[in-house]
Formats: sequence, structure tokens, C-alpha cells
Amino acid sequence: MKIRFIAILVLFLSSLASAQARPEDGGHELELWSGGGHSVSGGTSNTGVWNVGLRYGWILTRPHGPGFLKGRFEYAVDAVPVFLVFQPRNTTYGVGLNPLNLKWNFATRGSVVPYLEIDGGTLFTTEQVPPGTSRVNFTSGGALGTHILGHRYNWSLEIRYMHISNAGLTSPNPGINTVQVRLGIGKFVPGSQGRHKAPKP
Repeated sequence: MKIRFIAILVLFLSSLASAQARPEDGGHELELWSGGGHSVSGGTSNTGVWNVGLRYGWILTRPHGPGFLKGRFEYAVDAVPVFLVFQPRNTTYGVGLNPLNLKWNFATRGSVVPYLEIDGGTLFTTEQVPPGTSRVNFTSGGALGTHILGHRYNWSLEIRYMHISNAGLTSPNPGINTVQVRLGIGKFVPGSQGRHKAPKP
């Protein structure tokens, strides 16, 4: 399984070698990301997390909104093959799938593109998270971040709040609230409309 993941990772990184595009309607986002953080008040304490994921996104709209709020709406899916939870009793390995990522990319003109995001998904772990609860959990949260556009690829940097809970599958259900920092590398791929635009004189 590890060899297969490394092969997918190498293929993904090799696809980033082409020239970079901006977020535009009809385009797609490809990204490899990793993040980590620690629990905060409101749930189980003394817990850390670290995760790695792959994203595929669809930019669905043209710019909308007034003034500095103007932006494009994006829907994305994340596959999370590595999700480690560091608990006082043990460290557990997990995998996740986030089928709901709703993202607002602000329509800036420079190389910095801020964004807001809310998301939800599932998490399956080898041990109970938190201990004494469930191996199946649900994740929800939000993020504030920015893309830094480059010629070959983008960097993204964000701060993310994530809630982990089994949604009442077992009792008790204390949940875990975390604040994480996430770093990503990726690219925006123009849609067919963008690829066929005539060059400006």
C-alpha cells in the first residue's frame, strides 16, 4: 500500500510541471496538502493531529459579489490517506474522505488569492477516537487561507478549525476540537473555455 501511495504521489507531483493558471470558471484545482495541529477547549484535550491529503476541485462560477467580497465558488473533494491522532493513551492511524468542501476564492488580480472554506467528511481509525468512543467519526470545520500563485505551481497556506465527533454513534461523545495549520502545493487547470481563449494583443 505504501509503494502504491508513493507512486501516486510521484505522478501527481510530475503533473505540476506545466505553466500555472489562475482560478477561473470551468477550471479545476489539483493539490497535495499536509497539516497538523492540537486540540483546543470545548472537547477532549491533550490530543494532536497530523494529516496528508489529495484534492480535486471544480470551479463552478464566474466572479460574483460586491467589492472586495467578489469571488468564485468552488466545490472540492479530498482523499485523506494519512490521518494520525496523537492521544495520551495511544497514537492511532486513520484514513478519511471529505466529499463536501465549499470554497470561496476571492477574485484578486495579483499573485495572492485569499479564500474561505467550510467542509465535512468521515474519518476511520484503527483505535477509538477519543478512547472509549468510536473508530468511526465525522469531521467538520472551516478554514481561512491564501493561494500564492507561481509560474509552475501554487502554494497554499491556511489556518483551519476542525471538529471530530462520532455524531452520537456511541455514548459518551465528547468530540475533539482542533486548530491546524495546513500547507499545500498544487495547480489550477483551466477549463476548455479558458484553453481556447484567444491571446490578448
